Amino acid sequence: MTQAVKDRQNDIDAMVRVDHAGEFGATRIYAGQLAVMGDRVPGSNEIAAMAAQEAEHRARFDALLIERGVRPTILQPFWDVAGFALGAATALIGPEAAMACTAAVETEIDKHYSDQLDALGDDDAELSQIIHKFRDEEREHHQTAIESGAERAPAYALLSGAIRLGCKAAIAVSKRI
Repeated sequence: MTQAVKDRQNDIDAMVRVDHAGEFGATRIYAGQLAVMGDRVPGSNEIAAMAAQEAEHRARFDALLIERGVRPTILQPFWDVAGFALGAATALIGPEAAMACTAAVETEIDKHYSDQLDALGDDDAELSQIIHKFRDEEREHHQTAIESGAERAPAYALLSGAIRLGCKAAIAVSKRI
């Protein structure tokens, strides 16, 4: 195996690792939101539906880690706590803030998945198909969040910007660590 092939495989493994971390984090964010909101708050049904879809995404990446022998990020225990805390905190602010969290996260995930698809090209058809499907579903989550009042959240621009910055940082470190 040439060094170029090894490097390309390492890049693809990093994609699987970071995508797994992201889907894991998403399930934890929704778990935090639902723990606070339950099913008694406007938007909780939408959040529960998105949470179920994220659980499917996570299960697929759980399987890919095993199938491909890719190690998960060692930061998973941190993402577990941080994701839940972010979800709970935004839900405590209110339903619109919970939706603002979703809109912000999905904005970054859409860009992240699109960049991955560009980088993959024709090198891994299975992974490309998965990412493409999940990206489309994440775009639907973003649209649901906007339609559910994300932009009416208190200090929306500040909240969204902080969450987006956190997502970018999480993506950067989870690729390698």
